[in-house]
Amino acid sequence: MRKETIDFDVLKPHAAGIDVGSRSHYAAIGQRSEDLREFGVYNEDLLALAQWFLDNGIKTVAMESTGTYWQSLYTTLVSAGFEVVLCNARFLKNSRGKKTDVKDARWIQKMHTIGMTRGSFLPDLATEQLRTYCRHRTNLLEHSANTTRKMQKYLRLLNLRLDVVVNDITGLTGIAIIDAICNGETNAEKLASFRNGNCKKSAEEIAKALQTNHRKDFLFALQHEYQLYLNFQTKMKECDIEIEKLLNEQINSDDEKRQHFLDKKIHKRTNKNTPKNIDLNLLSYQYFEGVDLLAIEGVSHSTVLALMSEVGQGIHKFESAKQFASWLRLAPNNKVSGGKILSNKIPKGSNRLKIALRNAANAIGNLKDTSLSNFFKRIAFRKGRVSAISATARKLGVIIWNMVVKKIPYNPISAYEFLDQKRKRKVQEMKKLIHKFDITPNDLGLQL
Repeated sequence: MRKETIDFDVLKPHAAGIDVGSRSHYAAIGQRSEDLREFGVYNEDLLALAQWFLDNGIKTVAMESTGTYWQSLYTTLVSAGFEVVLCNARFLKNSRGKKTDVKDARWIQKMHTIGMTRGSFLPDLATEQLRTYCRHRTNLLEHSANTTRKMQKYLRLLNLRLDVVVNDITGLTGIAIIDAICNGETNAEKLASFRNGNCKKSAEEIAKALQTNHRKDFLFALQHEYQLYLNFQTKMKECDIEIEKLLNEQINSDDEKRQHFLDKKIHKRTNKNTPKNIDLNLLSYQYFEGVDLLAIEGVSHSTVLALMSEVGQGIHKFESAKQFASWLRLAPNNKVSGGKILSNKIPKGSNRLKIALRNAANAIGNLKDTSLSNFFKRIAFRKGRVSAISATARKLGVIIWNMVVKKIPYNPISAYEFLDQKRKRKVQEMKKLIHKFDITPNDLGLQL
């Protein structure tokens, strides 16, 4: 019996595939044994791989986004003039059987040749540099929070219950008292005198909480953690300087961005972990060419900074708000079979922008009588707070895309308009029910 085969159209005849690894890369320019080679990960090996592609007339390359091993290779290939498609490994799964690097490279080349590969979103170089600074600052912030917890632990072991009398031990009052403790001060009244005027507790109550047991080992550990905390704070300030410098360079190099100006928002609270000495209100307004994202209730400076560093101007690459919400993994992944929806869960996985939008949505849920908070509460009443956070985060993503891409200013729906829209929606729902069940006016007891 003759074996039948299915031929696919070759959409990219000059295509190559690369299986990226930590110690070596397997590159395939065809399906024959002589069309596959193994290259190392050193710079001279990457240049040799690019030259091999050039010698064989390769124009486009597909590669997996494996960890961070792909980045140097990606830069080398782009510099050599190739069209590089960075693919998510989950969309390039090979057929069942033994898995090898050779088979993976050939499979990627085959899929890319017939046009079955999809590229991942990649920001531009300026956004990537800003992302590096912001992510490094976030890591420093996490390390700083870890040292804060350890300082609180050693203070408690020293019987210095600073956490009881102040809300934040790294606030103005707390830091002043910890600094004095680390410098050898043990007198409770003297320590209480460092109380800031904004502290709610009295100096007498603070003095009662600062009766130490004079353990030298705990004091030694507290001093080290305090020095680490100060060091992380210093490094964060250095990151803030670099972030401001990079943003100013991008804005000053573009006349369209530089011409915009916006007054400060006094009502927007600035978190103590927000980059210092950076007017993100003005910089974001200029960066997005006259789009005021901070006009959205619940959106903070950290949310805007996450958008600028994770996506930046690359948000224009998304053709619709639905695509942007899908990339954020905030849109339901509907699985339909036989005309029925089998599953409509939100896909797993979180990027930093999705986390920032969910944090903003959680803050919106605590607001009162706003357009987004009313939407949040309606969803929370029916499906719970977790679902409401995801739904509101998706709504924020749609609003941001429309504001940045389509230049639509944020105009929250008033209470009267909301009631009018609710009436229209109910009328549409009743029309569908009447049509579905073929209801007549007589069935409803209406006299026309």
